[in-house]
Amino acid sequence: MRVDFDPAVMGRTSFYKLLTATVVPRPIAWVSTVSADGSANLAPHSFFGVACVSPPIVQFTSVGRKDSLRNVEETGEFVVNLAPERLFEQINATATDFPHGVSEFDAVGIEREPSTRVKPPRVAASPVALECVVHNTLGLGDSTVVFGRVVHAVVDDAVLADGHPDVRALRPLTRLGKDEWGTVGDVLEISRIRYADWPGHREG
Repeated sequence: MRVDFDPAVMGRTSFYKLLTATVVPRPIAWVSTVSADGSANLAPHSFFGVACVSPPIVQFTSVGRKDSLRNVEETGEFVVNLAPERLFEQINATATDFPHGVSEFDAVGIEREPSTRVKPPRVAASPVALECVVHNTLGLGDSTVVFGRVVHAVVDDAVLADGHPDVRALRPLTRLGKDEWGTVGDVLEISRIRYADWPGHREG
């Protein structure tokens, strides 16, 4: 037996809770930006993904008009910092609704480091940072999707295995429903099936 849910009847908040509890796990873009007057902002966004490979473009969604969105509109730059499990409490703290102009770096006590190609600082303790320039933005209802072209990436050599980031070392956090967060559990590996091998891949 299935239960039906109609977003037109439920309303925004109730259906938002349903969406975020079922579209899981969601990777977190820990986005650092600077305002036009130079104030640094840092906030987690769990509507995040890769939009294009060539050129490399990532995207995150600002639900409502948050400082991250205002800043990228003003300056055209941002950094996506990987959100590792060991910084769980700090990442959550940067989601606090601090007044405009208050830097989460300073309020939460997060060390920053200079970026290589853009003005927003990187999170010094994050193992991966993607420095981005805004490609374009897209307004959708109460939200805005920000597309950023990756112009530089840095990865801590401690999380590399044979030159490739190892998810077991990265330990990325994900967002689930309600106040729930996810960590890396079992990692399954399987190669893609070539049509030339179909359906013999199951034999033996």
